[in-house]
Amino acid sequence: MAASNGVDIALVGGGLANGLIAWRLAEMRPDLEVRIFEAGPAVGGNHTWSFHEGDLTSPEHRWLAPFVTYAWPDNEVRFPNRAKRLGTGYRSVSSEEFRLLLEGRLGSRIHCGVPARALTPTSVTLDDGTSVSAAAVIDGRGHAPSPHMRLGFQKFLGQEIETAASHGVVRPVIMDATVPQADGYRFVYLLPLSATRLLIEDTYYADGAELDRDRLAASIADYVAAHGWQVAEILREEEGILPIAIDGDIEAFWDDKSGVAASGLAAGLFHPTTGYSLPDAVKLADRLAALPDHSAATLHAETRAHSVGAWKARGFFRMLNRLLYFAGDASERYRILEHFYRLDAPLVARFYAARLKTRDKLRILTGKPPVPFGNAIRVLARHRLTGDLA
Repeated sequence: MAASNGVDIALVGGGLANGLIAWRLAEMRPDLEVRIFEAGPAVGGNHTWSFHEGDLTSPEHRWLAPFVTYAWPDNEVRFPNRAKRLGTGYRSVSSEEFRLLLEGRLGSRIHCGVPARALTPTSVTLDDGTSVSAAAVIDGRGHAPSPHMRLGFQKFLGQEIETAASHGVVRPVIMDATVPQADGYRFVYLLPLSATRLLIEDTYYADGAELDRDRLAASIADYVAAHGWQVAEILREEEGILPIAIDGDIEAFWDDKSGVAASGLAAGLFHPTTGYSLPDAVKLADRLAALPDHSAATLHAETRAHSVGAWKARGFFRMLNRLLYFAGDASERYRILEHFYRLDAPLVARFYAARLKTRDKLRILTGKPPVPFGNAIRVLARHRLTGDLA
């Protein structure tokens, strides 16, 4: 590829966040020359992104609608001592549909198989030495370790299976924690894609980021056998290691970016407790597309402000994460989530949307604590001492 000029915005990384930015800019600012540079063979990778109906506003739902591959009117959770059906909608976006839509709209402006070696606010240097000039660059290459963030991890292996007969799952099961607990808080996530097609993810909230695929695949096989499902075919697999925010210094995190704008996990934009990133990606895409100025300085300032604002507004969630990770034995972490789901569905919906009210926070913390009281006090005292570092 020759050195490129005349590019208004170079989006480095063709994942969810940059893909939605490109889509929204194509809708609202078709005059801009926007290009995506993706290291992998195709944009979108191999993922399923999900969100709750209440996570987005009505206008956001409208423009995202073409991407929604699956929709359900409700969902449920299962714990050893509690099961609950939540009458709120749930949606999923498949990376296949995501890729088809982006390719249809952007065409040759998507460049795949081109890893980036270095970025500046106005240039991209690819691994082969090619230099791409742009009025602005946005880094959307996903999570990278930072000394300014302390994280736990949500790691999973998913298998999309075709069953020989109807599997009988009628709604998403976003947490089935009735399974044996190991390596932290463990649950199985189920998405019924059709009467005979099911996405099963074995998921752990763990301290380390190592993913033992063989062990997780064996756990999925055990779960399938326990439910009496006959697997006709494993259609595909996906895996992920998502960050769960414990604490950090968001301003120092951004100082390290040296003026380069960022999106998605690269910008620290994800729900601190669930790891869901689609709602933040939608909101950032809207914010950037509405700007009158798309210079490097403006995009850096806007992405930084959006990220810092979200981080500072979500300190309560990071405090809950510290309780989850540090206040009890790893095998007992499920009790914190089980205790949380005693609450009513509207509050749960506000939790997932990261829009808790003050009274919601008080209700979450009231009642018999699901972890040893002394441990909880020590964790909360640490929270007061550090001020969440932000």
